[in-house]
Amino acid sequence: MRYTAEPAFVLHARPWRETSLLVEVLSAAHGRLGLVARGVTGPKKHALRAALQPLQSIRFDAVQAGELARLVAAEAVDAAPVLHGDPALAAFYAHELCLRLAPRQVPQPELHLAYAKLRERLRAGDTLAWSLRRFERDLLESQGLGLPLDHDVDGAPIDPAARYRLDPENGPCRLRSARGGEWREAATGRALLALAADVLPAPDDLASLRLPLRAVLLHHLGGRGLKSWDMLGELGRLRVPQATGR
Repeated sequence: MRYTAEPAFVLHARPWRETSLLVEVLSAAHGRLGLVARGVTGPKKHALRAALQPLQSIRFDAVQAGELARLVAAEAVDAAPVLHGDPALAAFYAHELCLRLAPRQVPQPELHLAYAKLRERLRAGDTLAWSLRRFERDLLESQGLGLPLDHDVDGAPIDPAARYRLDPENGPCRLRSARGGEWREAATGRALLALAADVLPAPDDLASLRLPLRAVLLHHLGGRGLKSWDMLGELGRLRVPQATGR
């Protein structure tokens, strides 16, 4: 199969053999693709290497021969967001989710659009947690794994004042007890309704979405977590002495 001027986003690139790169991209029409870019280490290949950096929007030509396609040409469509610190880690997290959950060579128009929106939100400096929760919601939807957010597993409307555990297969399960760790790690009804309506919730409600959605993702990841979660945990531990020292 031949790809010509195919639009895509670069998710990951790593050295492959001595002078080449193995590049993972996300296209709308063909989904996630693995590309072998041969001979890109020379000085005359600087523009090509720059186009193959994560977050970059590109158009590429390639020939598919087996699981991996041979890259023929690639050019940058725009300037990728320049990210540092937490936004850069958020992008790494989004890329890792795509690599783990999106199958190769399956059309992904909804995921491609969701990624494009996240990329621009990161560029604009939007609220990071809200940008990620929206991307997680949209990624799950794109893979046919989305959950109802306006009613619970019994069909009852979500109560804004209640708390809910997210069953990965069935959706929100209302908690009846107001005690224990399960209650603290459950999403508020207000947060679920806000996510369903795509309206930014209050900070405490927004924070309540993180762990329930992570549990859903972990289920669909087969119980094997993400490197970015480990990095976030380590970053949090490093920040504790700084925070308590002020």
